[in-house]
Amino acid sequence: MGYNIVVCAKQVPDTKRITGDAMKEDGTVNRAALPAIFNPEDLNALETALAVRDAHGGTVTVVTMGPPNACEILRDSLCRGADKAILVSDRRAAASDTLATSYILSQAVRKLNADLVFCGRQAIDGDTAQVGPQMAEKLGFTLVTYLEELINVGNDGIRVKRNVGNGWEDVTAKLPALVTVLDTANTPRPYMSKRLMKFKKAKCALELAEGVCPDAMAEKGLLIDMWDLDALECDMQWVGMAGSPTKVNRILSVVLAGGDYEEFEPTEAGAAKLVSELIEEHTIG
Repeated sequence: MGYNIVVCAKQVPDTKRITGDAMKEDGTVNRAALPAIFNPEDLNALETALAVRDAHGGTVTVVTMGPPNACEILRDSLCRGADKAILVSDRRAAASDTLATSYILSQAVRKLNADLVFCGRQAIDGDTAQVGPQMAEKLGFTLVTYLEELINVGNDGIRVKRNVGNGWEDVTAKLPALVTVLDTANTPRPYMSKRLMKFKKAKCALELAEGVCPDAMAEKGLLIDMWDLDALECDMQWVGMAGSPTKVNRILSVVLAGGDYEEFEPTEAGAAKLVSELIEEHTIG
């Protein structure tokens, strides 16, 4: 028995490289000021999905919502073994908060008729951990959060060990189910060389150079599907700014100022002096 599995992934700013330009005046993230990466825990969700597919058959479809450059993580997903990738892109979805985002993604999952949905626990740009649970509520799917180990998938549903902070729970949930995955669940597999050589050329229609025929790309299996809000039959009152009750009250700029420092010569005497001061200050020893 194979499973129709959907992974919801997000391209996020690399929060390890934050600069003073990271936020706009309106309170939204200035994504152009930061390098974009595959949300780390979404990679763990993808690995979990691929493991289920490899063991039981079926297909893994990765869905992301964003501008055309978000296709980078879709190419990444295909190189790692995903069967299909879909970009949900529409200017009307701009500034969607978690509530609006979960509505749009749930419409995509509904259209794909999924048995299982895997998401990372949370995205590093917001750290809310809200989109997965909100999607499950909208879809009417069983929700399991904080997967740390996938035990089994079968006729009785999916069985997982979930981390609840001060212990673990062994949970069995009926399908269809949505599961959020921790970064401790597994180690994401690397690119497969043959798939890398093929899918590094995959693009969505908006990325194609002038004169390149989408049908020709599709015949080669290199055209990434694009869905807009009309294709998902979205109600416009639930998307974008209109569907986002979260509002930014104010933004505070944090200024990091350097303090006093002392230099030590790169010699044995300098090293000895440094160690001596650290011991006196009870930093070490």
